[in-house]
Amino acid sequence: MIRDREVRRRLSEGEIVAAMDRIPSWTRDGGAIRRTLAFPSFAEGIRFVDLVAVEADALGHHPDIDIRYTAVTLALSTHSAGGLTALDMELAARIDRLAG
Repeated sequence: MIRDREVRRRLSEGEIVAAMDRIPSWTRDGGAIRRTLAFPSFAEGIRFVDLVAVEADALGHHPDIDIRYTAVTLALSTHSAGGLTALDMELAARIDRLAG
């Protein structure tokens, strides 16, 4: 589990813009980033969420997850920092790798 203060430091606007270039599937929504994925079935979406849970636990950083039938929307923000941190960007990159 990552506990380093630096990864939990709120990113500057410039750092956010640079990080977003590395995760183009995500969109910015104020102090959070979001991505919606579509799956062929509800069960496949749930299996994906299970994989995300493993990565989130490994980082000690957990997304908000909304499951609507075959669509899974993930939102990332570090509430304790009041916005986006390196943890959000790292978890987004890991989720992208899971999504293929």
